[in-house]
Amino acid sequence: MDTTLGPFTGRADPAPPRAGRREWTAFAVLMLPLLLVSMDVSVLYFAIPFISQDLAPSSTGQLWILDMYGFVLAGLLITMGALGDRVGRRRLVLAGAAVFGLGSVAAAYADSVQLLIAARALLGVGGAALMPSTLALIRNLFHDERQRAKAVTAWTGVMTVGISFGPVVSGALLEHFWWGSVFLINLPAMLLLLVLAPFLLPEVKQPAPGRFDWPSAVLSLAGLLPVIQGVKELARDGLELLPAVSVLGGLALLYVFVRRQSRLAHPLVDLVLLRRRAFGGAVLANLFAIGATVGMAVFLTQYLQTVLANSPLRAAMWSLVPAVGAFAGAPGGAALARRFDRGYVMAAGFAVSACGFLALSQVRTHTPLWFTLTACAVYTCGLVAAMALANELALGAAPPERAGSAAAVLESGQELGGALGMAVLGSLGAAVYRHGMAHAPASARETLGGAVASLRGADLTVAFASFTRGLDAAAVGAAVLMAGAAVLSLRLRQK
Repeated sequence: MDTTLGPFTGRADPAPPRAGRREWTAFAVLMLPLLLVSMDVSVLYFAIPFISQDLAPSSTGQLWILDMYGFVLAGLLITMGALGDRVGRRRLVLAGAAVFGLGSVAAAYADSVQLLIAARALLGVGGAALMPSTLALIRNLFHDERQRAKAVTAWTGVMTVGISFGPVVSGALLEHFWWGSVFLINLPAMLLLLVLAPFLLPEVKQPAPGRFDWPSAVLSLAGLLPVIQGVKELARDGLELLPAVSVLGGLALLYVFVRRQSRLAHPLVDLVLLRRRAFGGAVLANLFAIGATVGMAVFLTQYLQTVLANSPLRAAMWSLVPAVGAFAGAPGGAALARRFDRGYVMAAGFAVSACGFLALSQVRTHTPLWFTLTACAVYTCGLVAAMALANELALGAAPPERAGSAAAVLESGQELGGALGMAVLGSLGAAVYRHGMAHAPASARETLGGAVASLRGADLTVAFASFTRGLDAAAVGAAVLMAGAAVLSLRLRQK
């Protein structure tokens, strides 16, 4: 039996208990709703045309249908993580599953735009309750470091693959059923969680949590929402006054939130934990990683579907090929971390990801598809390997009783990273595209979709070439982010 010597007593301390079949079964039950919650970010991409035909939303209404889930999810993560530490994580998982199930039924049978937007908000509430709790409970189910590393690796892989898998599931369902089916697939998993969680999951909460600070919860929501919304609008529409004011106003509220946390005896966010190099560095590295991934996904989706003239479902199926990199990278990174310093392995993972992005910068309109997909698999492999280690490092640095809050901060950083990646890389690629379309009509100059609708022949070929050059520029930007994450990871080396 593995033991370690106590530093003062000289006696061997018992090794932490290893998880058995019960714990791994509980973990498997947690992973299915996590997959569906992450899928719901992208599951509506193919369903929107059918929803538009049925409910006839305005352009603004359509944007709210798409964005409401992500906005509410991001805005409530910190609140739900802290709430789970206080009321109990199993209780919050059960509540989240119930709310997510109700939101799924309401969304599936919504007969108006307003009701669908409200249902998407309800789904965001349920998702915010589920996501930090699923990661935090890993800290309580797995006390052995190796087993916990495997579980966090699987959690990272499921979350990453879920976002890519959403459009594929949506496209397959819409081949045979009406658009509400993309929501009803959530029900079996949520019912299974409601039945099995009371028997399999431990109830964990802080022994003396103190009073929950509701003003801090309001401040976190009021600060994060305008920042994320403003960044998305800046990425979509360019530099305009209203979204810029939204971002600045949200940052001001977040500053007030942080100041308030520093003065509270029982804060929602442990600023001392955030200042720890292991935790804060892992959060920042993950922010870079998600920023690069989401920023490139916008270009790759349009490249596969529009430039290469694939149907939406076919493009979504091709986009799953890089997931092979995730399945290879996550366990590979965990295995290497058992032999070498974790900081070096994370840096190597981000460096591999940077190489994949640099390969994507060589993509042209007639580049073989296998080259593009291989480059995507390479960057996914390195990125997921590094992210899994960063998640495990952050979770291990947090006290078990504060794991919910720590997981929420980690996931909030990822949501913010996605918005920033879309803004920074999206703006970079759009600028290169517009430069190449300087003499085209205004509608074609703004977006590739506008070019497809208004141009033909040689002019459309120029548009495809300009878009691909924009993709190349965004790929270089993503490689720079990965290089920054690699340098940051070297600062997380074990001492």
